[in-house]
Amino acid sequence: MLSIVLGAMLMLLGGVAQADNPRYAGLVADAASGDVVYAENAEARRYPASLTKMMTLYLLFEAIEQGQLTLDDALPVSDHAASMPASKLWLKAGDSIRVGDAIPALVVRSANDVAVVVAEALGGSEAAFAQRMTARARAMGMGTTRFRNASGLPDDAQVTTARDMATLAVALMRDFPEYYGEFSRTEFVFRGKRQRGHNRLLSNYPGADGLKTGFIRASGFNVATSAVRDGRRLIAVVMGGFTSRSRDAHMADLLDRGFSRLGLQERTDWLADTDISGAMASLPPLANDPRRTATPALLAAVAAEPGVSLAANAVDPIRALVERNAQGDGGGTWALRTAGLQEAR
Repeated sequence: MLSIVLGAMLMLLGGVAQADNPRYAGLVADAASGDVVYAENAEARRYPASLTKMMTLYLLFEAIEQGQLTLDDALPVSDHAASMPASKLWLKAGDSIRVGDAIPALVVRSANDVAVVVAEALGGSEAAFAQRMTARARAMGMGTTRFRNASGLPDDAQVTTARDMATLAVALMRDFPEYYGEFSRTEFVFRGKRQRGHNRLLSNYPGADGLKTGFIRASGFNVATSAVRDGRRLIAVVMGGFTSRSRDAHMADLLDRGFSRLGLQERTDWLADTDISGAMASLPPLANDPRRTATPALLAAVAAEPGVSLAANAVDPIRALVERNAQGDGGGTWALRTAGLQEAR
């Protein structure tokens, strides 16, 4: 009993170890309900770094769904895109890249040149695309976030919060569950060369299955993570880590304690009712958006690819969502893109 009490109370102390870190922010939420189980500086302004690319990908997925692009469309590489600093794919001006290759390049390699390629293809210019990113953030309820570029490269005006990044993670999973599997990739092959990623939580934390890392000097080491344990899913954001290793260790600790907290909710005593997140309002719950009544056309192409299968574990909210949407209009077949799609291009 004492160990359970101590475990619950430790949730109150999640930020103590970060008290001497002025860039730190963290949030952990139950994906199914949106309930916040840990928050520290969660609404303080921070630099997103490459977590920015989650919004770049959101708008790319939306463009595919709306028929503006297909996975096989070739996107041209401009001088501006080619000039971006690393991390990058080292694309040259005049080159092109398939949409289907741009997605893992953004997720795994966090390629800044590819982020600009996508921005210019969808917005005409990176500046115009950044305005669209900010407008979409507002529509999602990300009230603090301002985007100035598509990559997350340093810009003093490009700011967000841990809460806003968690809200974006929910939106990606809710609106594009068929593409969430892309965020579990740890490597991919481009032009015969294997590209490996930076997100070690995917390999080192049991149950972690996606989202994104980020780093610039001004931000420290950031990560947005989702993980599943015992049929429960958490969404978590850590910003401002001193190193990638310490950031990952802190994220793992927050997830462990978050799952413990969710387990306590099944109890009927005072522990189950303990408020450990203060007055922090809930995130949007991970539930089907009633406005999305039609099966996206892009799924016909996704389902045709080898190695793609429909997940069927109803206790996982992401997978349950896929299954519910499979029955949404009585029509097409929903499928989940998986990290197994790593064939050479």
